[in-house]
Amino acid sequence: MNAKKRFLRVVPLMAFMLLLAGCGEQGLTALDPMGPQSQWIFDNMLLSLYVMALVTVVVFVIFFIVVMKFRQKDGDNDYPEQTHGNTKLEVAWTVIPIFLLAILAVPTITGQFYLSVDAEDIAEEEEETEGAGDVDEEVDEEDLQDDAYVIEVTGHQFWWEFDYPEGFTTGNDVYIPAEEEVVFQLEAEDVMHSFWVPALGGKVDNIPGVTNHVWLEADDPGVYMGKCAELCGPSHALMDFKLIALEEDDYASWNEEMQQEEEEPEETLAQEGREQFEDQGCIACHAVDGEGSAQGPTLTNFGDRTTIAGFLENNEENLRDWIRDPGALKQGVNMPASPGMEDDELDAIIAYLDSLERLDDETKEDIDL
Repeated sequence: MNAKKRFLRVVPLMAFMLLLAGCGEQGLTALDPMGPQSQWIFDNMLLSLYVMALVTVVVFVIFFIVVMKFRQKDGDNDYPEQTHGNTKLEVAWTVIPIFLLAILAVPTITGQFYLSVDAEDIAEEEEETEGAGDVDEEVDEEDLQDDAYVIEVTGHQFWWEFDYPEGFTTGNDVYIPAEEEVVFQLEAEDVMHSFWVPALGGKVDNIPGVTNHVWLEADDPGVYMGKCAELCGPSHALMDFKLIALEEDDYASWNEEMQQEEEEPEETLAQEGREQFEDQGCIACHAVDGEGSAQGPTLTNFGDRTTIAGFLENNEENLRDWIRDPGALKQGVNMPASPGMEDDELDAIIAYLDSLERLDDETKEDIDL
């Protein structure tokens, strides 16, 4: 098989791979920036690309000029004239790389200051607002505009915990006000994780015993996909979360709803599910409105979630399978299986979990949740 035929056999595969490169979910790519931090990263990535493209073109042009001009011609049997050193060339290929590096270094250094979070300022603000975590306190909209709004993020195998300054907690879904700068305080419970919302900013590690910070801002309301970007165990690839940006008024309403005590479910089956939730020991690991343990994700607004455990579509069939045997769906999880639970008990718990909603239908439609 000649080289041409071999090349033609590879072309379809290369075209298919190029096609796959364009696949993906909206809100899960750094190439479609949707916030000021991600926009800065994208712009400087393009700058680096332009510089590298310029260098590549210049090198190849010089290479082909030299090859064509100084190639051996018919009758050239003597060695070419031997030279040693060229001061002008040596200065050129020293100064030009320095100049190109400066083009990349200046925005990189300034970007470090732009993207960084002043941990001392955060600590001072936390001291000033210490004791403001009472669950009955409403959101102060002026504070959201003028001060750093800090959400504590704790990485667990294999889920995310989000603690809000008002005193409540969410799991695997984090809500923020759109067009507002929000600071995330990053920690880890067990092993190293990495907090990443590709459409809004870069990756920052969650390290046990170390506190890191990152700020993000969403230009528009919507749902932005988040990932763990650090290999943390067998289900690392399934450690997903959603960042949900709401209009300022919608966020204030949602925040206030999250601070309210749980209302008694209206449906009889859901009421029975609340009792089963306690009798079956679910509350020993999952809190609802701060009541229960925080060993697993809090379920206060479980009915608003579109996924179970960060990756399964939130429907009755998947929820049933998850409660029955979570380890079969997500390897390495700490949640125990419940093979002995009766179907009617399981139906009641599912009805109760579906009733745990804090967002109204209109807001869900606005953000396509």
